[in-house]
Amino acid sequence: MKICMIGGTGLLGCEAAKQLIAKGHQVSTLALPPLPEGAPIPKEMEIIFQDINKWTDADIENWLTGADAFVFAAGVDERVEFPAPVEEYYHKYNIAPLERIFPICKKVGVKRATVLGSYFAYWSKLHPERPDYTAKNPYFRSRLAQEAYCEKMADDNFAVDVLELPYIFGTQPGRRPVWVILIEKTKMMDKLPFTAYPGGGTAMLTCRQVGECICGSATRDSKGFEALPCACYNMKWRPFLKIVYNARGMGANRRILYVPVWAMKLGMIPFDMDFKKRGIDSGMSPYTTADVMGEDIFIDTGIAKKLGATEDDIEAAIFDSIKLSVAAYEGKAKLVEMKGE
Repeated sequence: MKICMIGGTGLLGCEAAKQLIAKGHQVSTLALPPLPEGAPIPKEMEIIFQDINKWTDADIENWLTGADAFVFAAGVDERVEFPAPVEEYYHKYNIAPLERIFPICKKVGVKRATVLGSYFAYWSKLHPERPDYTAKNPYFRSRLAQEAYCEKMADDNFAVDVLELPYIFGTQPGRRPVWVILIEKTKMMDKLPFTAYPGGGTAMLTCRQVGECICGSATRDSKGFEALPCACYNMKWRPFLKIVYNARGMGANRRILYVPVWAMKLGMIPFDMDFKKRGIDSGMSPYTTADVMGEDIFIDTGIAKKLGATEDDIEAAIFDSIKLSVAAYEGKAKLVEMKGE
């Protein structure tokens, strides 16, 4: 098969390319320079340095002609800051590229597409009794809108999978990890004899497992639209933070106290004030973030395994992600920033 990808040199796209090429498939990707130094990007992958927004429809059509599948491994998540209204930026980076590319995919006969989405869409659909999840969180709404567009475009001749991905751990040499924000937030409690955190937990994957899921989705035989919640691990915050503090060089015995959601909401007041002061429109309301982090947002591991995800060392992936995040926070590593285009 020939697979065309946007984001094939990124953390997740690169892992997908390695999996696809290992199975004998041909991969071509659009990417923005520079490439991160030392990244294990497969030499067999065709890399076209191009901003999709600067290509004509004819250029895109020429690139997609002859492809069997398209993978969208780009976009931004809730941790990227934007001015108001933030939903315009989520549409620009996560939905508008699909609105342009999907009709061309169908025109030239591409049979399927895989889009990297978010497990917050899965959680919103799972809990319709909690309308505040979507009403107060622009990021949740944007991911649901992304899925709605994918479902609208899917048919018997053009299958579309949205992988609803949870927290992802692992590193790509030379690229700035998304977990620097966690270092910033946990350091605020370093002088305390404990860390206060909600009592929930989250589903997880390693970046290699995401690559395996992308490969499985892009090459499987299916029709129509499917939203696929993917996870290989489910972990409470306490054991997760033990790994974080160990990676930060503070040992694995840091005391973690679970606090009620209302208490965390009080702790979110400074963040909310800071956003307003800087003109930042938060993709997730700081106060409903507390609600979300108090939940066990867990996912059954069956779908990821069915797509081909294999066992990996999640604790090592978390440890490595935090070590690189600390280096990035301290300015000790030369890293390429993640891009949404």
